[in-house]
Amino acid sequence: MAQFFQIHPDNPQTRLVKQAADIIRSGGLVAYPTDSAYALGCHIGDKFALDRICGIRKIQKDHNFTLVCRDLSEVATYAKVNNQMFRLIKAHTPGPFTFILAATSETPKRLKHPKKKTIGIRIPSNPIVRDLLDELNEPMMTSTLIMPDDELPLTDPYDIRISLEHQLELVIDGGFCGLEATTVVDLSGDDPVIIRQGCGEFLE
Repeated sequence: MAQFFQIHPDNPQTRLVKQAADIIRSGGLVAYPTDSAYALGCHIGDKFALDRICGIRKIQKDHNFTLVCRDLSEVATYAKVNNQMFRLIKAHTPGPFTFILAATSETPKRLKHPKKKTIGIRIPSNPIVRDLLDELNEPMMTSTLIMPDDELPLTDPYDIRISLEHQLELVIDGGFCGLEATTVVDLSGDDPVIIRQGCGEFLE
C-alpha cells in the first residue's frame, strides 16, 4: 500500500523530501505534483519501475518517455542541444513544457524512442520536484499520470491514492497543480513542432 506524504507546495519539508528520494532510489514508483499536472516518477535506471508505468498507463515501449532535469546543463548530458534549441528551451523553462530531443549515449536505451532515438526533457518550476531532484542529484524518469481511456491527467492526490494505492509506493500530496498536461514540443527535426498543446504557451 502506498505511503502518503503531504508536502508543502511552496516550502517542502526537507525530511519528507529525503524520504521520498530514498523510496525512489530503492525502486519505488511515486505519484508527484508538477507545474502542470500530477505525474508518475521513478529512478532513471529502474527497468522494473518503467515497466510498471507502462502497465498502469497501458502504453507501449514506443511511448516518448521523459527525464525531469534540474537545469540546462543536466539536459545536455542526455540530449543533443544546439544553440537554437538551447535558446528555445531556456526561454520556456523552468515551466510546463516537455521537449522531444535526440538522445545522447548517456540516456538509457530503454528510455529512448526505439525508432527515432529521442527522449523527452522537462525542467519544472514546482518547488517539490526541484527539491526532490536536488536530493536525488540526478534526473528522474517520468510520465504524466493519464489513465487509460482518459484525456486529462489525474489532479487530486486523494483520488490517486484510492485508484493506485496498491500499484505505487508513494503518493505526494502537493496540493492542486492544474488540470492540463505539459505542452510537448518536438525539437528533433529542422523546425519546432507542437505535438501536444497543454498548459504552456510556446513562443518561437
